[in-house]
Amino acid sequence: MERFILALDQGTTSSRAILFDRNAKICGIAQREFTQYYPESGWVEHHAEEIWSSQIEVAREVLRVNGVSPNAIEAIGITNQRETTVVWDRQTGHPIHPAIVWQDRRTASICDQIKASGHADFIRERTGLVVDAYFSGTKIRWILDHVAGARQRAESGELLFGTVDSWLIWNLTGGSVHATDASNASRTMLFDLHTGAWSEKLCQILDIPMAMLPEIKDSSGSFGYTIPSLFDGTSILIGGVAGDQQAALFGQGCLHPGQAKNTYGTGCFLLMQTGSSLVHSHSGLITTVAWKIDGKLSYALEGSVFVAGAAIQWLRDGLGLLEQASDSEELAGEVDHSAGVYVVPAFTGLGAPYWDMYARGAIFGLTRGTTKHHLIRATLESLAFQSRDVLDAMSEDAGQPLVELRVDGGAAANNVLMQFQSDVLGIPVQRPIVLESTALGAAYLAGLASGFYKWDVIERTSTIEKSFTPNMTEKERQDCYQGWKEAVRRTGGWLRSDQPTSI
Repeated sequence: MERFILALDQGTTSSRAILFDRNAKICGIAQREFTQYYPESGWVEHHAEEIWSSQIEVAREVLRVNGVSPNAIEAIGITNQRETTVVWDRQTGHPIHPAIVWQDRRTASICDQIKASGHADFIRERTGLVVDAYFSGTKIRWILDHVAGARQRAESGELLFGTVDSWLIWNLTGGSVHATDASNASRTMLFDLHTGAWSEKLCQILDIPMAMLPEIKDSSGSFGYTIPSLFDGTSILIGGVAGDQQAALFGQGCLHPGQAKNTYGTGCFLLMQTGSSLVHSHSGLITTVAWKIDGKLSYALEGSVFVAGAAIQWLRDGLGLLEQASDSEELAGEVDHSAGVYVVPAFTGLGAPYWDMYARGAIFGLTRGTTKHHLIRATLESLAFQSRDVLDAMSEDAGQPLVELRVDGGAAANNVLMQFQSDVLGIPVQRPIVLESTALGAAYLAGLASGFYKWDVIERTSTIEKSFTPNMTEKERQDCYQGWKEAVRRTGGWLRSDQPTSI
């Protein structure tokens, strides 16, 4: 009987299940969206029960539709939206509050209090993170502070915290396993990168009882077995867990220091593997755990581009220049260059390495000869320029040059963008055959734990579909990049610090 790995890819807007065979080929996909809740301005919530029900439903569906027996599943790998916070009752398994999503900004005031108390530098040094509402720690504290009786119950051991991976593991194992992996733990602001464990002092700073926290396990290893009732009487090993961006790094085969991947989505998530070296950023990047295997931590530098695919959506929905986002490749390809036009899509300010919340978007270099093709191409090029900004900061922090960039996500299918990305970086850009890198990474981690995959298989199956190599001269590269830097400089501080961000 042919056997498979079942990858559960629990994302921010949908839950997916993907079957991979022994050659890491996709043999089936099922997907289901779930509801997004916005109860107040800046708040984003999910119902944790809906996350669970949608995930188990697609897991069963992908088996049923493809005629695969649960007995044929070697192991399950889990990858998940990171930082999203669930707190539930240890006895009943019911959440005491909706899940607070990573995008949620309600805890900004808690972050301000922590900074005012002088803890920001310590938190940065121990966790690799900036004090921000993005991460789980302040979300846990908010729930304990705002749900009646929650803090007392947490201190007495009645409540459990978990990121979405922990919530899924708890439900898959019938409440017998409360665990997470090191990559997800490193996104909480409670995990010490140096010791690889929860920090008592960090928990004290954030006023969070340590009894709530899950056990931290290797990213590849046993997280228990599913209860028989979920899959027709079959118990399946849960063998791999990693946060979505770390899973994508692993799925891309970035197993050696200096290798990096860029996921082109609404924004861009760039991670560079730094191996056993814990590199603290001096450029506004985040230091994170890439994964933990055989008891050894591997680290990564991470940077985010706020607006990537969203800029293409703006061309389509805001300006009406595209009927669909995929048209951007053909229309941009109508011209050989952007004719000196630069688009800086700082719609919500600029992130790393600029960190200017008062910047706003702008278009520079317009002439009577500018056409919509130049504008579309310049918008595509802005994704590549922003990625170079972050990757240059990564190389400087890591003290080693970037040797290649591996890409995934929707916009990675755009050949015009990928060629320009290679040109502006001056290194090869590698696009794999399997663009489902996140799910593939979870599958690899689970397969390693069960023996289904070996390391040489991962190296062999991380097959490149197309490699883009630089066509620009060094002078052309530097000239166009300096033009971008000048355009960015001119968008800086467009709004005054005392001026409302909405006018």
